[in-house]
Amino acid sequence: MLQALLAGVASIKAQQTRMNVIGNNLANVNTAAYKGGRVTFQDMLAQTIRGAARPTANIGGTNPIQYGLGVLIAGTDINNEQGSLNATNRPTDIAIQGNGYFMVSNGQRLAYTRDGGFDLDANGDLVHRATGERVVGWNFIQQANTSTGVVLTPATTLNIPLGRLNASRVTSYVEYQGNLDGGAPAGLAAGDPANWRTSMRVFDSLGGAHNITIEFYNRTDLPGPPPAAVSEYSWRALDEAGNPLTITGPPLQFDNAGRMTNPADPNNAASLREVTVQVPTGTGGPMDFDVQLDFNSVRQLKTSSQVNASNQDGFPPGELQAFSVNQDGLITGLFTNGLTQDLGQMALSIFPNPGGLERTGNNLWRNTDNSGVPVVGPPRTGGRGTINAGYLEQSNVDIGAEFTDLIVTQRGFQANTRVVTTVDEMLQDLINMKR
Repeated sequence: MLQALLAGVASIKAQQTRMNVIGNNLANVNTAAYKGGRVTFQDMLAQTIRGAARPTANIGGTNPIQYGLGVLIAGTDINNEQGSLNATNRPTDIAIQGNGYFMVSNGQRLAYTRDGGFDLDANGDLVHRATGERVVGWNFIQQANTSTGVVLTPATTLNIPLGRLNASRVTSYVEYQGNLDGGAPAGLAAGDPANWRTSMRVFDSLGGAHNITIEFYNRTDLPGPPPAAVSEYSWRALDEAGNPLTITGPPLQFDNAGRMTNPADPNNAASLREVTVQVPTGTGGPMDFDVQLDFNSVRQLKTSSQVNASNQDGFPPGELQAFSVNQDGLITGLFTNGLTQDLGQMALSIFPNPGGLERTGNNLWRNTDNSGVPVVGPPRTGGRGTINAGYLEQSNVDIGAEFTDLIVTQRGFQANTRVVTTVDEMLQDLINMKR
């Protein structure tokens, strides 16, 4: 009878543990990215009264006689299934759709979390809102490059310095579009008032602005039959003071349909794809810089000249005013001058056995000997999953399943308390035999 009593007590303790896990699951039903747990049981060692015997020539075999000694907790498993995503419209709320884990640092060690409730602190660091730990990733500003091959440490954190980061971009390319009058007088010299001029502002490496003027002149007729060139326009570049600039590239040549002929051959070294102008920056400024001019969209029809710059890739200085995070975890900054620049990229980790991770509280996990070594990389690679900015992953606890387990656990607890009560009564009767 004592064995039955001890078995009942062991089961009561096991059911209490299961109830603790169920209660914790229900308590965290609204915790961001919480992963529910479950308890599994196993029977204790069985006491063998008689072992099994094999059959002989005269009698058959007999089975062992055993009875169990109770129940034990086999383990508490983690349900790592994906939780649903809830839209929050906060740019720093980020959810993972996949198997990856964010990496956060307190400066000494790395921890892992599925909770993407992040925010910016006073220094512009991207931090885990619940703990203040910094989010780990590739900081392109600090690295001075956009490589994701840099080994991450607790010090490689992400920084988004809104209002404190300035950026500009030197102009390297200008595109022109429009028409040069095919009926203009031929042979006009440079500087003639009848020539067409168009101005464009470009920027040096420090964001300084420079105005350059392109003058088209000296329209001449050529004898070549179609599809060879039948006319051409000479051109030159001038600085703000009207001084000619150093240029490379041939005149603009057109066929009888008004289409340009000399940029059509990619193997031609003199193609207009190679046209450049050198812009001086003045004494004490940054180095002079070359700008490629693209005239490939210019046409020649018998109508008034109207050629203007349609696009240039330079930007004056501007401040970082906003940012966005795409599905690759790439953080792109938007500056007040219209420039966009990649500031960094978030890193995700996956584990050979995510069930081996150990909870450390505050929605954080640490790797253990049985979780395996974290494999770090950018999102959308290696099965790590995608990033969804403006969303938070919800708890994956199923309330219906938890309440069902709650009822089963309660019944198991009640049944075993009845075992203890019954054994106690039987022991009491046994003791009363002495009277």
